[in-house]
Amino acid sequence: MQDGFAEYCFQKRNENNLILALRSEVLCVTLPQISNLIFHTMDTTINYEDWGRIPYAAALDRQQQLFDSKVTRKLKGSTLIGQDFIVCEHDHVYTLGLHGKDSNMLIGKQMLQKINAQVFHINRGGDITYHGPGQITGYPSLDLDALHLGIRDYIHTVEQMVINVMASYGIQCTRLGGATGVWIDALGKNPRKICAIGVKVSRGITMHGFALNVNTDLNYFSYINPCGFTDKGVTSMQKETGKEIDMPQVALALKDEFTSLVNH
Repeated sequence: MQDGFAEYCFQKRNENNLILALRSEVLCVTLPQISNLIFHTMDTTINYEDWGRIPYAAALDRQQQLFDSKVTRKLKGSTLIGQDFIVCEHDHVYTLGLHGKDSNMLIGKQMLQKINAQVFHINRGGDITYHGPGQITGYPSLDLDALHLGIRDYIHTVEQMVINVMASYGIQCTRLGGATGVWIDALGKNPRKICAIGVKVSRGITMHGFALNVNTDLNYFSYINPCGFTDKGVTSMQKETGKEIDMPQVALALKDEFTSLVNH
């Protein structure tokens, strides 16, 4: 099947059987069998998994193993790869993407030790960002081909997921042209990012993801040029609403909204 698609042609034989013509092959199957064949040829069910509070290195290792396993299965022709929407929370850590500039890390090793933070150079897109307590870090591990999404469509969907969930909390967000992520007052006098996005995609399989500031200590962003910007700020749900937010509730809302968007 090219690009995960196939054209099915049906011809009624009797009340209990159907003829399924797939390319040049003809298969005789029962109605329950055809239902199972059609709707499970590609796995589009979104599974939710919460890794809890986890060191960044451990999460990165788990992501890589999952990514490698899915790519391998896909190269072997499997169409049942699995769709996993993973969320977690990290201790203080800064990550630099493939095109990240070390100059956007504004402090040295001594200060990093003082604030109990680590630095990782990783293989996602984007520049430098921060992960830490009070932030929902999402690592969707998806087969975009099965979801009929290109890379740009996927990033757009993640942005829309956050925009929609933030609206349910009374926080109005938008996109900002040329700056991936979700923003508040994007074109105004005080543009500030509430969610950063940086992904890796290979063979249609995704890795890395998004970081939504919920009850995040925003002081940690003062030690970097977030995402390489020097003229834009960062914010959190707590700062925008003036109250602490239930993080598990937000995480589940994100998963539900993502599922709704990809199944629309």
